[in-house]
Amino acid sequence: MAILKIVGIAALLVGGLWAGQGLGLIMWPASSFMLAQPRWAYIGAGLMVLGALALWRAGKRG
Repeated sequence: MAILKIVGIAALLVGGLWAGQGLGLIMWPASSFMLAQPRWAYIGAGLMVLGALALWRAGKRG
């Protein structure tokens, strides 16, 4: 289940970036359309939940 772990970690990292950009905490890259757009904070949080679920599932399978 190494692939599921990789996907889960990637989803957590990308979701965290998107949430940070959406909340205006991460203002990089400066030309991003996602900066200070609350919709992207929600999308990022959702992706982080999916990543956490993938990691939980991978952990249960050993």
